Amino acid sequence: MTPDKPRRATSGFEIDPVYGPAALAGWDPARALGEPGEYPYTRGPHPTMYVGRLWTMRQYAGFGTAAATNERFHRLLAAGQTGLSVAFDLPTQMGLDSDAVLARGEVGKVGVAIDSLDDMRTLLGDLPLGEVSTSMTINAT
Repeated sequence: MTPDKPRRATSGFEIDPVYGPAALAGWDPARALGEPGEYPYTRGPHPTMYVGRLWTMRQYAGFGTAAATNERFHRLLAAGQTGLSVAFDLPTQMGLDSDAVLARGEVGKVGVAIDSLDDMRTLLGDLPLGEVSTSMTINAT
């Protein structure tokens, strides 16, 4: 990059070499940022943030079968965890059933194998889903 040639983001937006107070002329932080717990949520989803509600503690977990993972989730919640993060095995992430030829040797290896709605019912059965948040991590495959 040379000083006389403008930089551009991949979107085509021109990037100034330096930004200072003049770059904010006409910008209204109250309108652009909002209040904590209010749209557009740039200052957090809760009005008092972590003063009123601690961050979610969530351990990424998934063990072979839905029943084994459910048991692990119950133990984690009993130990004080406040959220659940489901680790799926590679065949599940790829949309393969456990009995698929391409799934051989990978079923339940690095997470839970889920083939059906019944498996999901087993995975989440008897968990207090109204009290904890749940995330399902699907890595790029």
